[in-house]
Amino acid sequence: MAKKSSIKVRLVPENKTDSPFYYYVKKPSKGEKAKIKLKLKKYNPDTRKHEYFIEKKLPPHSK
Repeated sequence: MAKKSSIKVRLVPENKTDSPFYYYVKKPSKGEKAKIKLKLKKYNPDTRKHEYFIEKKLPPHSK
């Protein structure tokens, strides 16, 4: 079985990290881009503006 070429990360607003709104995106798991933290400009419906979203760890999985 092949290894995964991408991982799922969560993007939260840069200025308000405890916001209830966030995005999930895929990020490469190997290479140069895997070491760089993502910072994307996305739409935030709470503030109704485009803001920077930064990468945070996924919350722990509960079973």
